[in-house]
Amino acid sequence: MQGDIGFIGLGRMGTAMAANLAAFGHRVIAYVRRPHHMGKLLALGLKPTTDLADLFDCEVVISMLPDDSAVRDVVFGHKDKDLGIDGLAMGLMPGAIHLSMSTIGVATSAHLASEHARCGQGYVAAPVFGDPDAARSRRLTIVVAGVPVDVERCRPLIDVLGQQIFLIGTDPAHASLVKLLGNTITATALEALGEVIALIRKRGLDPKPFIDILTNTMFGGRVHRIYGERIVAEHYTPGFTLPSALNDVQLALAEAEKATVPMPTVSVVRDRLIAGIAHGHAHLDWSALGLIAMEEAHLAVDASVLGDSKSDL
Repeated sequence: MQGDIGFIGLGRMGTAMAANLAAFGHRVIAYVRRPHHMGKLLALGLKPTTDLADLFDCEVVISMLPDDSAVRDVVFGHKDKDLGIDGLAMGLMPGAIHLSMSTIGVATSAHLASEHARCGQGYVAAPVFGDPDAARSRRLTIVVAGVPVDVERCRPLIDVLGQQIFLIGTDPAHASLVKLLGNTITATALEALGEVIALIRKRGLDPKPFIDILTNTMFGGRVHRIYGERIVAEHYTPGFTLPSALNDVQLALAEAEKATVPMPTVSVVRDRLIAGIAHGHAHLDWSALGLIAMEEAHLAVDASVLGDSKSDL
């Protein structure tokens, strides 16, 4: 791919991903809203800008944004009576591709695909599974859907960013649904882990051997191993915050309601995430479902794990 790559969404995940693309020789124009972050991005080999229009000549623009609202704002923007430019959909040149790697709702993904097509642009959904450490080490799992010719044009970028690529069809909304459901399963597993570790602790046992037994026998997957260790260590630094997890669970439940599929377990997890936010833990990683279980079991909590956390760029 010879053209410039635009990147929108320079949080912990996005910064790592954009830096990897630059390290592999791509010229990455990185859009940020706050000028004081530009020096950090320059040091990573990126070309930072505070003007979205600087991305309009890019061959591909990647978005890695926190939610549907942020993606819609970037794609459709706000009308400017002087510039007459609304956002990516109006600004990108025909034939350019929006590669959306954000976790967003099914309806939003379908709407983006329709509007980009109307403007003569491509749209590929490629949401990722993995945390900032996985993003830095290029170990993301990426679920991809879109028009095949557009997917192939984006493939060199996707291959740089992930170690596992799953192509699931031509409808971008399907990739968004798979990602939402994957996050929902993870949140449900974290709730169960939190509950059983709280019980182990309340019975006076060390939870570390318990997690070692689980993850070396029937539950050896990454979710139980990585997050089980975090809950045992009371290490809740984001990561993926409780409000972000709640957003994805609610989107999954909305799809379940449309399809008349009851999801009672997921509804419980939604309420537990709301409880954690109500307890003042909105800045913590979703592994803090284990913290909520400890609090409700009236177990002592290490106050140092409750410290504040800084927001993304």
